[in-house]
Amino acid sequence: LLELLHPFPPPGFQTFLQTVRPSWSKEDGFIKDFWEEVFDCSLNSPTEDRVTCTKEEKLESIPSLLFEMNMVGHSYNVYNAVYAVAHATHAMYASRVKLEKLKGGCRLVFQNGQPWQINPTLRRILFNNSIGDTVHFDENGELITSFDVTNWVTFPNNSFVRVKVGRLQPWTPTGKELSLKEDLIAWHHDFNQMPPISMCNDHCYPGYSRKKKEGEKFCCYDCVPCPERMISEQKDVNTCAHCPEDEHPNIGQTQCIPKMLSYLSYKEILGIVLASMALFLSLITALVLGVFIKHKGTPIVKANNRSLTYILLSSLLLCFLCSLLFIGQPRRVTCLLRQTAFSIIFSIALSSVLAKTITVVFAFMATKPGLEMKKWVGKRLTNSIVLSGSFVQAVICMIWVSIFPPFPDTDLHSLSEEIILKCNKGSVILFYCVLSYMGFLAIISFIVAFLARKLPDSFNEAKFITFSMLVFCSVWLSFIPTYLSTKGKYMVVVEIFSILCSSAGLLGCIFSPKCYIIILRPELNNREQLIRRKK
Repeated sequence: LLELLHPFPPPGFQTFLQTVRPSWSKEDGFIKDFWEEVFDCSLNSPTEDRVTCTKEEKLESIPSLLFEMNMVGHSYNVYNAVYAVAHATHAMYASRVKLEKLKGGCRLVFQNGQPWQINPTLRRILFNNSIGDTVHFDENGELITSFDVTNWVTFPNNSFVRVKVGRLQPWTPTGKELSLKEDLIAWHHDFNQMPPISMCNDHCYPGYSRKKKEGEKFCCYDCVPCPERMISEQKDVNTCAHCPEDEHPNIGQTQCIPKMLSYLSYKEILGIVLASMALFLSLITALVLGVFIKHKGTPIVKANNRSLTYILLSSLLLCFLCSLLFIGQPRRVTCLLRQTAFSIIFSIALSSVLAKTITVVFAFMATKPGLEMKKWVGKRLTNSIVLSGSFVQAVICMIWVSIFPPFPDTDLHSLSEEIILKCNKGSVILFYCVLSYMGFLAIISFIVAFLARKLPDSFNEAKFITFSMLVFCSVWLSFIPTYLSTKGKYMVVVEIFSILCSSAGLLGCIFSPKCYIIILRPELNNREQLIRRKK
């Protein structure tokens, strides 16, 4: 039994019980009913079962099993409740006092108050009662106080004695609220010296919380598993607790454990494979560039502007190496360079492809009589196309870096068991502007190359560029929905894979036919063969 802790009864309590009489309060029906019940008499007129009360009966004559002269926990509860309501009522009216100026002085005027208006004041009340105990309530409206744990020891003659066997102090640290002296407890023989459990069900163990059964007694409840991302560390908890943002529940949802850091690392298989692919394709590109430099005087290398070929191969080499910036823990420098460096370099590659295609068209038109197009064919045209195409992308990236620069960031909520380390793009709009501009260059290159694919030029590259642009557009069109549907480090994997595939598509579609003739069919790499093929 839990009883309020009260070491001393209030002054005058015993005297009040010894002198109380039923005639004190004619309007109090409780005293009348209580008096007739405990003394087995009638206050009005005698009946067949009861004699007339003398009204001089003494409460101390009642057996202690029915009525105790000492103040017990229930009486102390009533005592504090009455005084709490009295203090709350006084505070409510005191706060509403108005001073009304009259001739010769002031008088106090009370506003009308309703009973329900006492509740807010009662929650904030704080006072010391007559025995020195502090009475106040918590945010839930519950009394903040200590409780005695009392063991009722009964005897065959219907008498009993209370034995204090412990104390309950709710404000103490978790797990130490209840202190018991088990050696003082006298158990009923039906309990087998073990504490009784709920009459309806067993304990709810860690990982579960109690849910009240509708229509059942308060001690009857269901045990339900804690919701996702919540735990319970103790038995019989009413509500589960949330884990901190940097932790997650274990399998049994009994404790919180730290989340793992997640990013694409060089130490994992996926990072090693992608890094190896990037280095391998970079090596292939470097070898192709070396082959073209070695055979720079041959007709097939001179066709369609040799300098554009070098610029395109160099930019593709840098594109493959840029993908390495996406692997490893995000840093401030790598976050700034990831998107901007790749987008500018890839724009140079696409501008070079566009310049190659336009060169084919202008070279064909220059051969027609009556058209003064020869002055447009040359390095001036190709350089202006490459510079203007990459300059626009560079301006977009400068605006991006200066106003909304990418930065290292953490994502605590996308995955329940991992903290994602990522590069925050700063501005998603500018990120998609960069992608859109590269798509614009690719579409223009595809249209021009498609229109020029059948022009009779010496080793016309337009048909190969057409196919390479189809590969590029297919890769990046599938990139956007895939990128948006993935989370964590797999978003970075999708981006790296798209960079490698689109760059490899340009390298393979444009340069593999030339490498085939230069290395495996050198007899075709002469002016007579190219002229014959042109005819």
